Amino acid sequence: MHYHADWMRGAESASGRDENDGYAGRSNSVNQGNRKALLEDGLIVAAHGRHYAVELSNAELLHCYPRGRRNVYACGDVVEIERSGDRQGTINSVHPRSSLLYRSDRHRQKIIAANVTLAVFVVAARPAFNEDLLMRCLIACEQQKITAVIVLNKTDLVEESARAATQLALYGELGYTLVPLSAKKDISPLEYVLRNHRSVVVGQSGMGKSTIVNALIPQAGARTAEISQALDSGKHTTTSAQLYHLDAESSIIDSPGLQTFGLMHLSQSELVESFREFKPFVGHCRFDDCRHTVEPGCAVIAAVGRNEIDPRRWNAYTSLAADLETKPPAWA
Repeated sequence: MHYHADWMRGAESASGRDENDGYAGRSNSVNQGNRKALLEDGLIVAAHGRHYAVELSNAELLHCYPRGRRNVYACGDVVEIERSGDRQGTINSVHPRSSLLYRSDRHRQKIIAANVTLAVFVVAARPAFNEDLLMRCLIACEQQKITAVIVLNKTDLVEESARAATQLALYGELGYTLVPLSAKKDISPLEYVLRNHRSVVVGQSGMGKSTIVNALIPQAGARTAEISQALDSGKHTTTSAQLYHLDAESSIIDSPGLQTFGLMHLSQSELVESFREFKPFVGHCRFDDCRHTVEPGCAVIAAVGRNEIDPRRWNAYTSLAADLETKPPAWA
């Protein structure tokens, strides 16, 4: 079953328009030489390389490519497309985004999802999760004003999960929502959290992301097959991001497993602002240009010494700040 209110609502929110002004699901005709091209709005529901599955307001799926060499689209984007053949089209442009979750290293950036309001970072006690990866994802969410939720999956592994919960307690103290569950047994704790959101599921491989998606969407396999057919080959969905509708107001994007999460696109000030526990102390340092790493009279460092800021978090901050010091010219 397809639901379309969700992506229409996202487009309206991002553009500042309402449902009645002709934006959602619109079609326009433009003259190109001696021919008339039909332009339509659609939602990207799968992305792999330069291949995109775009869902129209009538649930039709088109296999689309970006025009020219431009390839900066993501699952969750609302785009303007021009039909170019049977169930095929060309992406002309993207509508304004309300958020964009992406990562960047020294050489390139990788868009994960667009127009999401909630990021679900999945961890598990087995295999051991990468806390640095978790922190980096949380920082990216803070910078984009995306609400972040941490799911501790595989809680049927009682002893290991207890140790993982202790490690994650810090994030609960910082105000992040922690959701313990065993996706194979009961997915309901997460279902409530996802209501009325466009969410993206992120995390390293082996944490049970696919199990969670399959539990939330029993018809996920059929939907994947439908999108594979639209893209002409099943290979396009094995490592791609894919959007599923949960109901008329909610959807979820399943993203490929992460190994790294570069943050080279952030500025120094954005990095500081993304550590929410720093906020009470920033602005109270001896020097106005304090970078909160080694400077004397730093209020943030003093807070670390008083255990008001966890050393794990400050150490992560100083490591990331050092990385940004060596940012290549392309990101400067």
